[in-house]
Amino acid sequence: MENKQNEINELQTEAPKQCLLSMSTEEIAEVLGDVPSYLAGQVFQFLHNGKLFDEMTSISKQLREKLNEKYIAQPLSVEKVFEGKGGAKKYLFRLIDNELIEGVYMLHDYGNTLCVSTQVGCRMGCVFCASGMNGLKRNLTAGEILGQVIAVNTLEGGNIKDRKVTNVVLMGSGEPLDNFDNTMKFLTLANQKGGICISERNISLSTSGLCDKIILLADSGHTPTLTISLHAPNDEIRDTMMPVNKKYSIHKVVDSARYYFKKTGRRVIFEYTLISGSNDTMECADELSKLVRGFPCHVNLIRLNQVKELGLKGTSSENSKAFLERLEQNNTSATIRKSLGNDIEGACGQLRRRYLNEDIEKIAKEGIIKSI
Repeated sequence: MENKQNEINELQTEAPKQCLLSMSTEEIAEVLGDVPSYLAGQVFQFLHNGKLFDEMTSISKQLREKLNEKYIAQPLSVEKVFEGKGGAKKYLFRLIDNELIEGVYMLHDYGNTLCVSTQVGCRMGCVFCASGMNGLKRNLTAGEILGQVIAVNTLEGGNIKDRKVTNVVLMGSGEPLDNFDNTMKFLTLANQKGGICISERNISLSTSGLCDKIILLADSGHTPTLTISLHAPNDEIRDTMMPVNKKYSIHKVVDSARYYFKKTGRRVIFEYTLISGSNDTMECADELSKLVRGFPCHVNLIRLNQVKELGLKGTSSENSKAFLERLEQNNTSATIRKSLGNDIEGACGQLRRRYLNEDIEKIAKEGIIKSI
């Protein structure tokens, strides 16, 4: 692992090159030029198995040298890995331009899930999220989004035939629909035959509620599980939490969710982070049930993963259960999400922010998380 990381790190000192991991088999065939057509499929498989060009030993040395000269194979390296008490791992990735992003790898009974980022930072400005505290740096390319999946799948001992990453959630730093084209390209590449081939039914896309982009997604032919960050039962509360609500009202957001279900047949998930003294009353539960009534959806309750700089406090365990019971009494499908990331700063942007501001060894020495 260390030698391979060194090879990737060396690429970061060179002039930027186009990354082949952002390309489909057909696009790779155009890059390769006048060579047997099957080679594009081989290169595509190698890339999705996490290989660098020099490791693609079944293709000619001359072709490998050509690719090394003009392109890069993998768009990121793993800077650090932290393991939590429950087996969850936080990956800190370094991109070619030295920007940092992060992802969380979680083990579940139904498979292993990787939460990935779609932007460096975020411009949505949600008051409970660390991702946007320093604003948006830039969008990630499709290859950089996919590269997180490939890197973790490879480091966990997987390949395209025996995947260790079985589910992907686009819920890390950034707003996926604010990076619409690259996110759509990622969905295409992740599901393309011959690669890592993760079904869109095993991919969840989380949005703060960009209604026009939800409509475009519904009409695109892609069918990931749509997860909408609602976090409030009305505009009055949501306006104080999510600036995007001033452009897209809460009823417009729910209407776009209904449209997504109508076009795709996929049940929509509404995320609702319970914040003490803000949105966690029984009146809020009643209003939420009324808001989402009438089409197949599910409310995913989340106890706030506290970011101390933001000054918000999650609701108590007892109140979370009472809120859930009230929703169930109202015949609203709901669950409380199991948290696997609190002890490794699982909230979006937390670890990246601390890594930029503090000595990483100091973080590891706190004893809550360990560096691998």
